[in-house]
Amino acid sequence: MTDHELPKTRSGEPRAFFGRRSGKKLHGGQKAQVAEILPRFEIALAKQLDPRALFPEADRIAIEIGYGGGEHLARKAVEQPGTGFIGCEVFTGGIGKMVQAIDSNDLENVRLFTDDALKLLMALPEASVDEVYLLYPDPWPKTRHHKRRFVSPTTLEQLARVIRPGGVFNFATDIEDYANWTLAHILRQPLFIFTPQAPGSWHTPYPGWQPTRYEKKARREGRMRSFYFSFPRQAV
Repeated sequence: MTDHELPKTRSGEPRAFFGRRSGKKLHGGQKAQVAEILPRFEIALAKQLDPRALFPEADRIAIEIGYGGGEHLARKAVEQPGTGFIGCEVFTGGIGKMVQAIDSNDLENVRLFTDDALKLLMALPEASVDEVYLLYPDPWPKTRHHKRRFVSPTTLEQLARVIRPGGVFNFATDIEDYANWTLAHILRQPLFIFTPQAPGSWHTPYPGWQPTRYEKKARREGRMRSFYFSFPRQAV
């Protein structure tokens, strides 16, 4: 196995999530809210999943992988009621916060997947998604752990398969090494396009961007510059 290949599960399937799934424990009220609300919005994955069946009235389908506290996902769902959003997160704290956001904002255009996002991608039909967000993923900074980064040939192949031609893969990070890693992998994936408007334009936030708590933490820790990439899916 090379550093660019994903480790496998015991059954031989690639996996893109590593580490613990729980952080701070949910308090009693959060537990009750999650127990009551999550079953209505959680995706039960079968061999194949048609996102249009989840959102039959939606104009677009978007996925956010690793939504953390859910600030970006909830805001986008409010701003774009005609888009069906699938949020992928495994950490119980993040899931709890997103469930609270769904409840407080009466969001009906969000569904949650609470397992490894690669499993979801592999179950989706070709060209079934308009946009994917991967914002501030775990950088796994140690060299021996780079193979655990979400961006890999395997995941990019799946993203290129499920994003429709003309759709977009958005990637943001404050770690320059991860930005370089992602660009190197994108340039090896012929179905994605990297066409910056000008040198350094990737430091300009997305239109309407509001910093996530991870970005605010990066600024507090002295990482003052982020990378905001948008990779269109090549039209065939």
